[in-house]
Amino acid sequence: MLRQALGFLLIVALFGAGITLLTPEGRRLLDRASIAYTRWQNHSYYQSGLPLPGTPDLAKFDDRLKAQGLQLGAPVFVRIFKLESQLEIWMEKDGSYRLFAAYPICLWSGRLGPKLAEGDRQAPEGFYAVTKDELNPNSRWHRSFSLGFPNAFDRAKGRTGSFIMVHGGCQSIGCFAMTNDVVDEIWRLVTSALDSGQPAFDVQVYPFRMTETNLTARKADPWSGFWADLKKGYDSFERTKLPPVVSVCDGRYVIADAVPGAPAPSSTECAATASR
Repeated sequence: MLRQALGFLLIVALFGAGITLLTPEGRRLLDRASIAYTRWQNHSYYQSGLPLPGTPDLAKFDDRLKAQGLQLGAPVFVRIFKLESQLEIWMEKDGSYRLFAAYPICLWSGRLGPKLAEGDRQAPEGFYAVTKDELNPNSRWHRSFSLGFPNAFDRAKGRTGSFIMVHGGCQSIGCFAMTNDVVDEIWRLVTSALDSGQPAFDVQVYPFRMTETNLTARKADPWSGFWADLKKGYDSFERTKLPPVVSVCDGRYVIADAVPGAPAPSSTECAATASR
């Protein structure tokens, strides 16, 4: 009898937990648990002096480029996924971009959602462009480049912050820490691209991979509308394998597929797009 009662209570508890996890708060708890575990795992590897799980073979950099038919100095494009703690570098070849490497992020701070204010310890989300002016070879965190936060969209929303970087080491108060060895490889790729004539490289920062499944699971989140706009940029790149044209109009991101040689949309076209 006691065993049956305990079994019944266990079933009720599991059912209640399942219902809770289907709620918006339950979804957020799952995301936070996943993020916390990845942070713990990566920091443990870092403290032990081991490469983080998923790190490419950095010693075979030239061989990896050659195997994919890519050239150092080719234009680059960067995507960051917070939930997955991953940074991708894509390189241009034959008029489109190909994935060269995906690196584990040792640490980023905060939760899913954009950065709102200086000192909130939150890593941003959105579309950024990095020029030579944002590079810092003498960073306190080995090497770094600034994302340029706040961008035009962030400023339109009244968001504040400064010195939001991709850098070495494994500490963060709003940045993306990649470890020194990984940031050295990233540095080599982005500086070679800029030195070879790319005026700026785009960085897209997402809360997670922007699939319909992931968005549907978080449709009740307060940031779901913002994430739906970010998804348009994600979808454009997935469709064309070219970084999209990103404008900011009426306080919203406006996305257009990139067409080689085509000009950026005018402010009038952009405003019309944003109003639809």
